[in-house]
Amino acid sequence: MTAHHASFWQAAIVDLDGTMVDTLGDFDLALNRSLAELGLPGVDRGFIANTVGKGSAHLLRSTLAQVQADAQHYDALWAAYQRHYLAINGQAATVYPGVVEGLTRLRDAGLRLACLTNKPTAFAKPLLQAKGLEGFFAEVFGGDAFERTKPDPLPLRKTCEALGSAPGRTLMVGDSSNDARAARAAGCPVVLMAYGYNHGEPPQAAGPDAVLSRLDALDLDALAQQLGH
Repeated sequence: MTAHHASFWQAAIVDLDGTMVDTLGDFDLALNRSLAELGLPGVDRGFIANTVGKGSAHLLRSTLAQVQADAQHYDALWAAYQRHYLAINGQAATVYPGVVEGLTRLRDAGLRLACLTNKPTAFAKPLLQAKGLEGFFAEVFGGDAFERTKPDPLPLRKTCEALGSAPGRTLMVGDSSNDARAARAAGCPVVLMAYGYNHGEPPQAAGPDAVLSRLDALDLDALAQQLGH
């Protein structure tokens, strides 16, 4: 990596579910245990994969609609889901190949790192800890950290402020159109992972600067040049 391009990047903001950790197994267990507790039918992993990414409230409301249950079950489902998710958090989740290597490279290149997810902060921090990833991050912000969530640009702007970085020199690493739209609106370059949860759409359709098969395939030099720096 040349000093010229390395000095262009100040920070990176990294999404969690579908970007660093495959959490479908956790969602499957917590959600279906909660539904069973309320005497409601279960949902399959395909539905979950297409629905996660917009925060817990969206997931639970969509699930009630999917199983054709009354919306009045929401509060009970939320309480059960919080309890079950915290109990199993990380147990059925795996870190994607290349993530630890990729984060190590970003850190070694001198970038300050933040994790920004729509997952509640109380779920995100223990998960990072359980997977040995928390040491990479100067900041961790969940979906309840700010008054709005991705795809609104506010969380990215606030995270850049916390990192002391300029949005244009802060790379967003995510897996969905939520990440891409938030990054574009905040003025951050953005790369998406090819394997994540993007509401059933190909990540290329969200118009990122690059789509990566693994985080350690990220070439900061090439990306800086592509962006004209």
